Amino acid sequence: MIEIELDGKKVDIVEGSMIMHAAEKAGTYIPHFCYHKKLSIAANCRMCLVDVEKMPKPMPACATPVTQGMIVRTKSDKAIKAQKSVMEFLLINHPLDCPICDQGGECQLQDLAVGYGASSSRYEEEKRVVAVKDVGPLISMQEMSRCIHCTRCVRFGQEVAGVMELGMSHRGEHAEIETFIGHSIDSELSGNMIDICPVGALTSKPFRYSARTWELSRRKSISPHDSTGANLIVQVKNNKVMRVVPLENEDVNECWIADRDRFSYEALNSDERLTTPMIKQGGAWKAVDWQTALEYVANGLKQIKSEHGAASIGALVSPHSTLEELCLASALTRGLGSQNVDYRLRNAEFAAVEGVHYLGTSIASLSGLQCVLVIGSSLRKDHPLFAQRIRQAARKGCAVNAINSAAEDWAMPVANTLLCNTSTWVQALADVAAAVAADKGVAAPAPGTVSDAAKAIAQSLLSGERKAILLGNAAAHHARASSLLALANWIGEQTGATVGYLTEAANTVGAQLAGALPGQGGLNAAQMLGGGLKAVLLLNNEPEFDSAAGALARNGLSQAQMVVTLSPFKSNMAFSDVLLPIAPFTETSGTFVNAEGRVQSFHAVVKPLGETRPAWKVLRVLANLLDVPGFDFDSSQDVLNQVCGLPPADKTHLSAEMLSNATQAVIDLAPATVAPVVASIYTLDGTVRRAASLQLTADAKTTESMQQVAKESAA
Repeated sequence: MIEIELDGKKVDIVEGSMIMHAAEKAGTYIPHFCYHKKLSIAANCRMCLVDVEKMPKPMPACATPVTQGMIVRTKSDKAIKAQKSVMEFLLINHPLDCPICDQGGECQLQDLAVGYGASSSRYEEEKRVVAVKDVGPLISMQEMSRCIHCTRCVRFGQEVAGVMELGMSHRGEHAEIETFIGHSIDSELSGNMIDICPVGALTSKPFRYSARTWELSRRKSISPHDSTGANLIVQVKNNKVMRVVPLENEDVNECWIADRDRFSYEALNSDERLTTPMIKQGGAWKAVDWQTALEYVANGLKQIKSEHGAASIGALVSPHSTLEELCLASALTRGLGSQNVDYRLRNAEFAAVEGVHYLGTSIASLSGLQCVLVIGSSLRKDHPLFAQRIRQAARKGCAVNAINSAAEDWAMPVANTLLCNTSTWVQALADVAAAVAADKGVAAPAPGTVSDAAKAIAQSLLSGERKAILLGNAAAHHARASSLLALANWIGEQTGATVGYLTEAANTVGAQLAGALPGQGGLNAAQMLGGGLKAVLLLNNEPEFDSAAGALARNGLSQAQMVVTLSPFKSNMAFSDVLLPIAPFTETSGTFVNAEGRVQSFHAVVKPLGETRPAWKVLRVLANLLDVPGFDFDSSQDVLNQVCGLPPADKTHLSAEMLSNATQAVIDLAPATVAPVVASIYTLDGTVRRAASLQLTADAKTTESMQQVAKESAA
């Protein structure tokens, strides 16, 4: 530590830090544009010029290292004059279009111009004009004349997203930020460029000209998509979600969110929203009131239970549902006398689960790994923010290893990749285990061949201190999932690596905690989808898109006498008998448990649309009509406390006793005959599938093309 004097105050700061870091520690604000705490230092804008004693001219605070005894003045006449001169220079070519700029009201340049700008301009020449650029459906570059060349967007792509999609061409007044050769911006984290742009050069295309920032109410929430549990600020106008931006949480999502977290709100305002209960009569759908719909469901379930027994009733629930909804759906099913409840719609294996499978470590620790082995994951697309964490680690020297079925661009250096068909993943991992066993002189857990690739991965895992073995969505859905976990656990014990699942959905961990799994003698998801039930409750899912059965789910569910869909959208209409409109995450309170076991509760940010009702309320009333005891709740918090067994929780963790990645499975090396089913980045859940702008992205189009090829091959 060294000591400097900053505006008359003594500040202790780590050697090698910049003046800007010392100012942040002291709580002193220095105006800036190009500096960002998560990006490398560029010193482009020069707005942070400060007066350093014994220096002949003002120095940029972001790029000037501190030295012992340095005396810095940020408010001296010399510093203020320099900062005002830079502001005048920046405003020379800036267009005078603040009244129509989407950034108005939250523009860094606008804010600083008030304090450092002159009351009039000396510039009389024509201002520069930059040509309009179309870079895709999410980011608008219509007004790049506003750009001040801070290069935050360029550095973000290169350093955080891992893809340098933007760069600066030309020099001087001809300099432009652009994509090259007319490419679009396709990163799954691209929306963060909008947040970090200090002016109105990069704006949100879906939000463009929709509202002014001062008209919006800001409310906290949690992302309902992947298992990061990203913290959000949902911005609302006239009871309508207008925009979603990140809420900073260093332990979870830092200050970033994935594009599907940012833009999926479009689905909440789409024409596909289900806003009133509906019953199918004579093959036609008829809108009814809630009492009629719920009594119809209750009477139907009573009749089916009487004629076919409670075991003929089951519930298929989505891991994107809240903890409260999952708990009540499970309790209702069991209250009727059935053990048929399952959230594992995409799984091919349904082994008994011990404890609650989770990440095995903290999300924040992923940034500091020295070695990681990822098994069966499209890491960058399945878990964009986890990939970003591991990318940080890779930039610091972490050895990234992969076992996968195809070579994928993770936008980070991958040290070793073992490519093989999904059917032989267990054998591939057994080979790595055999290499570890040979190095340590112990017996291998299963027969394996020490190939060069397996040996390289083993050597990587045996070196370093902070390491992890992470099983992806495809590994979790694999037909030999328990064997993969058993081998991973053995390798983890021998190498000192943590072992865990990346987990697919916002509440995969919560679904396990809620007991949304078949009890003794109960049917699993595959059996229920195969036509094993007379009455089915579908909570927040579309089996044709959300299950391993795919299109075959329609045939299996069509055999049931009654199918009840609880969904925010008009879905499952081909085989459902009743549609009950339930609230999406923005219209209900609830709780998600993310991959690391962090319990995060949230409130509704807007009123339910039309006749929509929170699912926990629908399930409570349905249970009362069915005379199932123990369903007297006044709030989702009551459900959380009484049914889920958790205290009032916000950003707390489950105890270690509740989390476990243990398995007692016998390792089966036989090739799997069923390929795992994994949703692509913009087909993960019903909300993302209905977000219009996301479905226009390159990732969505690639998925559509692949699905078409698969259909043609099958035909």
